[in-house]
Amino acid sequence: MARRRKSNRRRRRGSFGFLSKVLCVLLICGAIVVALTLFFRVDTILVTGAQRYTEEEIRTASGVGEGENLFLLNKYDVAQNIEEALPYVEQMRISRKLPDTLVIEVQECTTPLALTQNGITWLISPSSQPGGKIVGQADASLAEEYPVIDGCELLAPSVGSYLTLATEYSLQEESLLELLRALVDAGMIQEADAIHLGDPSMLTMEFMGRFTVQFSYGADYAYKLRTLNGILETGKIQENMTGTFDMRRDDGKTNFIQSVPSGAS
Repeated sequence: MARRRKSNRRRRRGSFGFLSKVLCVLLICGAIVVALTLFFRVDTILVTGAQRYTEEEIRTASGVGEGENLFLLNKYDVAQNIEEALPYVEQMRISRKLPDTLVIEVQECTTPLALTQNGITWLISPSSQPGGKIVGQADASLAEEYPVIDGCELLAPSVGSYLTLATEYSLQEESLLELLRALVDAGMIQEADAIHLGDPSMLTMEFMGRFTVQFSYGADYAYKLRTLNGILETGKIQENMTGTFDMRRDDGKTNFIQSVPSGAS
């Protein structure tokens, strides 16, 4: 009987000890939640990287108000708010800087491409994710101020939406987006003067103001651009030379056809 009473007391002490530990954990968690709620409130929104938009425009678009809790706000909602309101913002990074600062780092589109349709020039960001975001409109007369995309038709374009071509251009759409991503990743997007999709047998790019580059649809554009860059770096193509790079061969080799200067016999 005595052993049984001792065993019961040990069980009660064990149960009480376990409940005490659980209660302590709950109290600590509650204290942390209360502290996060009462303190760490947004006092400053620091914006960096803005050029086209003002810092105040970005703060307003974020939807974050002064005094909001720094830890409870949803960074993904903030990013979506900014992207929807300010289409030229291509990428952003949102972070917290204790005790009271929300940091918004933005990267804006600086090299849009132009696609003119029905008298409207749609400006397209090559760097946005997942790619091909329509960031604005311009008068058709201003299209030549931008690198041009032609030979295709946009499907229901609107500012803030992503590039979608009409159904009959599905192959061109996929290849165009892949080429734009490859150009951005290679740091060569600013050298692209025009991309032509009108020929169903090949995609053509005007490059560096003096070259035409011919690609197959569905090619490995990252590899093709590395090859092109390697050829240009060898010095075999002199600065005064113009011509066409045919990069459509199945064996991966590139043909360069030099242009004959006008007036030459």
